[in-house]
Amino acid sequence: MTREELRELREAEQKRKQKYKHTVNVCMASGCISLRSDKVKEALDKEIAGRGLEDEVLVKRVGCVGLCSKGPIALAESTRIVYDGITPEDAKTIIKNLDKAPSKALREPMEAPFFRRQQKIVLEHSGLIDPERIEDYIAVGGYEPMLDALIDISPAEIINQIARSGLRGRGGAGYPTGLKWSTVAKADGSGDKYVICNADEGDPGAYMDRSIMESTPHQMIEGMVIGAYAVGANHGFIYVRAEYPLAIERLKTAIKQAEKMGLLGSNIGGTRFSFDIQLRYGAGAYVTGEETALISSVEGNRGLPRPRPPFPAERGLRGRPTLINNVETFANIAPIIRNGGDWFASIGTEKSKGTKVFSLAGKINTVGLIEVPLGITLREIIYELGGGIPEGHTFKAVQTGGPSGGTIPEEHLDLPVDYESLMKIGSIMGSGGMIIMDETSCMVDVAKYFMGFSKSEACGKCIPCRVGTVQMHGILERITDGAATMDDLALLEDLCDLARHASLCGLGQSAPNPVLSTLHYFRDEYIAHIEEKRCPAGVCKLQHTGEYEEILEVRE
Repeated sequence: MTREELRELREAEQKRKQKYKHTVNVCMASGCISLRSDKVKEALDKEIAGRGLEDEVLVKRVGCVGLCSKGPIALAESTRIVYDGITPEDAKTIIKNLDKAPSKALREPMEAPFFRRQQKIVLEHSGLIDPERIEDYIAVGGYEPMLDALIDISPAEIINQIARSGLRGRGGAGYPTGLKWSTVAKADGSGDKYVICNADEGDPGAYMDRSIMESTPHQMIEGMVIGAYAVGANHGFIYVRAEYPLAIERLKTAIKQAEKMGLLGSNIGGTRFSFDIQLRYGAGAYVTGEETALISSVEGNRGLPRPRPPFPAERGLRGRPTLINNVETFANIAPIIRNGGDWFASIGTEKSKGTKVFSLAGKINTVGLIEVPLGITLREIIYELGGGIPEGHTFKAVQTGGPSGGTIPEEHLDLPVDYESLMKIGSIMGSGGMIIMDETSCMVDVAKYFMGFSKSEACGKCIPCRVGTVQMHGILERITDGAATMDDLALLEDLCDLARHASLCGLGQSAPNPVLSTLHYFRDEYIAHIEEKRCPAGVCKLQHTGEYEEILEVRE
């Protein structure tokens, strides 16, 4: 498909949609499907047919709208009303009220803070287009930036625009994307180069990448093609965990559709550039989110990290230069090429540019997916977009960055969310998961949970992580059991320092972060467990001296 043919198809699709007076978008992402949103769509289709409105009302399957805790979700585009928690029985009410707003009990206007405070780039089309129709993506300008890049822009200028944008890797480390692309482009070009999309999302409470793949898979693919052209690669892989069956199916569909239209494969868009994409499935190992372990798994080996340097940009898959970015990073590329690097750089803070997708989970009224400009405060995210803490409870802390991140207390609620600010207080941005906790959460128990996760996910290759996480988890268990001493606490801190500085890869190096951050901000809770034999939050089971003494007798 040439650029001219692509534009003609876009105009034809836009005209096709304009013939409908109303469009109702039904969320068919994993969360809503699990609540039987497919039955809601069937009921809406049936209601429209019964009223003879097939030529006036279009009911469309779409991706995630963002209100994940309130599904199933439907969006009436003409009234800009989001219907949440609906059932097939609500189909009559929705169709009946397409020209007016219904009762307040069944609506969430797009002007509500949850929607109004967002600024969407990656999620711009999520919840608005059908993820299984490439024509829907083309209708909103999809693949035009890619063909414009292949035809009119040199690889060096593409890398320059990405560098000027200030985009940093959204997978966790925050490495400058333009610099990484430049390194791969300059690497030995005498053989193949590769592009890998890291879709191995493993943080507890994180589902940003899954939602993007389920909602706008073509946007990610388009970014991969642009990246491949910029660095001189002709082969690509998407490494996605097998626990994401819907994302996998939609990626398969998207790849086939793009290949059929000549937007992927040989001589893309009639140009001389060729690029193919294959899927590789992960078995759910958290460590394969690390670049070198991921490469090992793609090659068919056990997913174990290796020392760096050499870095994948110089020697990666099959010993060749390899560009690795995550799903959200690639999804930012087409908008940057369309609007320019300076446009993207105008959003966010001085060193943290653009927007970031976050998943809100835990003790918060609105569990869901949001995209906000970097620099927004934690307070704005939790209380305006997230709706605050439920059931009259009070905010206690938020965990950012998953098992590699840290726990942030109330005193830092007005902290701007950017890479530098989070790092200064002992946390990280990570891939974007935020777990909110109220006063009923025990911080020692939280640290134990994340250390248990790191312990079970350790690959076993290096001793500081393999043994250190087990020992740290054991000490945390003794603390929550009421069987620890202050010597145990000192040993815990020593082990944290050892793991941080001696582990082979980022998993082991960052595993102590939840412990260190809770020790820094909630040390009094550790002391209460150890010296007073009580859990201030009432979570841990041993809360009086008698049971504590019984445990000591058994262990002696």
